[in-house]
Amino acid sequence: MKKKILFVLAVCCLALGVILVPRMNTTVASGSPELALTTDQPNLIVRSDVLRNHWVVREENLPASFCSVEEGGITPGTHKLVRFTVTTPNIGTADINVGDPNVHVAANDGLFEYASCHNHYHFKHYALYELIDPNTGFVWRAAKRGFCMLDTDPNPQWLGGPTPGPSQYRNCGAVGIAGNQGISAGWGDTYNLLLGGQYFILDGGDGQPEIPSGNYILRITVNPPFVAKRREPCPYVDVNGFCHQLPESNYNDNVGEVTINIPNRVGRTGVGPEAGSPHPDTESVEQFCGTE
Repeated sequence: MKKKILFVLAVCCLALGVILVPRMNTTVASGSPELALTTDQPNLIVRSDVLRNHWVVREENLPASFCSVEEGGITPGTHKLVRFTVTTPNIGTADINVGDPNVHVAANDGLFEYASCHNHYHFKHYALYELIDPNTGFVWRAAKRGFCMLDTDPNPQWLGGPTPGPSQYRNCGAVGIAGNQGISAGWGDTYNLLLGGQYFILDGGDGQPEIPSGNYILRITVNPPFVAKRREPCPYVDVNGFCHQLPESNYNDNVGEVTINIPNRVGRTGVGPEAGSPHPDTESVEQFCGTE
């Protein structure tokens, strides 16, 4: 009798065009099953063309007042560093709708953590910044803590995906102040190179080994895989068993990378496509539309 009922249900579903298996390559560990079971799904990528055209290696003063200095364990003062711009488009057919960080913090669902220096919430596990020695495979990691997700740039059509409509997500929010975070289908979130944490320290001033001159791979991974710590939520699980904070139709296109050259001497003007760009005298998030 049970088999007969299941057979009838299967026939009915096929007749109605209902998809029983998620189209995306994930299963749900916790979080919202309805996000993983709908036909339309978001899909985040990293624009390597933006990364390739917007970086600079230079000497820069990093005062103790910068939150990225405090959070990254960086010795205040003048450092040799590389700054870079990151754009993460959503080329999928559905929005990434995060909403108000205060709601997630109250639910203790692991999406956000409180940043005391900024006095606001940071998104956890949104992107991973790595600088890689291609000869040895050694990896340096940036001090970037997290992101606020907003619609900052409509996606160019050559990226694929839907035509961008009106932006929906434009408010990071703050502690006790409602926000509305996310990335609409057809839009991207850009992190300008002048923002806090958009750099690697090259001279060892962050406690990592000094980075000698030469060619390196700058790799950015959006919605990266992670292994959940004890009692840490694991919202979505990919086919390899790794956790992800956000559901996507494809986790295999989340990496963007370029090769950059780090010279011996750079000065304050710097070298690279953004040589001569301004030096930030503050890490105020407001002047960059709140996208920190």
